[in-house]
Amino acid sequence: MPNWYYECGSCDREFPAGLHARENHCRSTGHARPRFECDSCCRWFNSEKARWQHMSDTNHFAYECSQCNETYPTTEEVTEHEIDDHYYCADCDRFFMNRNNIRMHLNSSVHRGSSTICPLCKTSFTTASGIVHHLERGACPRTGIRDRNDLYELVRSKDPKGIISKKLIGWHDEPTYKATKRAWNGNGYECYFCHKQFGQLAGLNQHLQSPVHQQALYHCPNRNCGKDFTTLAATINHLESETCGFMRFDKVQRGIGDMVTGRRMIGY
Repeated sequence: MPNWYYECGSCDREFPAGLHARENHCRSTGHARPRFECDSCCRWFNSEKARWQHMSDTNHFAYECSQCNETYPTTEEVTEHEIDDHYYCADCDRFFMNRNNIRMHLNSSVHRGSSTICPLCKTSFTTASGIVHHLERGACPRTGIRDRNDLYELVRSKDPKGIISKKLIGWHDEPTYKATKRAWNGNGYECYFCHKQFGQLAGLNQHLQSPVHQQALYHCPNRNCGKDFTTLAATINHLESETCGFMRFDKVQRGIGDMVTGRRMIGY
């Protein structure tokens, strides 16, 4: 029959006064609690399987969610539950609107610091997409890459099967555009392509030099997704977000070194 009080596992003495009385007894005598005792109540069992079944049935695991009454056997499982079910970061005491937002927060420098290293110049970045952006803007001193066009040519040469790069027949470097004062329309400097207006000419030229109006060079390697991207950094950021479920964030971080150095495409 089930026990109604906490017991000593060595001498079978019962303690109606509760857990602290039993713990004081064990400390003073060197005795131990019952081997298969519930994490949350005085019940004990003859096997770990029976103990586990009881805790599962009664929600008696040792670690409780801070947002609901669910319990879990480890702190790690509580943390994952709070993230996945409540979109809650316990370290920051902060809620998020959806799973993607909290995952991006957890993968940011707030939690990870600068732990991803460019395999070429050894500069530190928060994420793999940071390394790729560093390459696409020609900032790595250990390569001859000047811009996203140079990086695309390199990736395409290492990716003959088109796992991540789009097979663009007859592709060549895309033209660059520079606006002049003639772009002023009376209200602002206007983009010829999308008609967006800017208060400063420099802002319009920065817009024209970005990939906004350029051809998509990459695609998600997940065949069930197929989303296109104008930059490799945007492609890697998409994979890091885990929105299409192709791979986990940590796998992207581990694979970026091989991809940048041309040993293999990420995820393969």
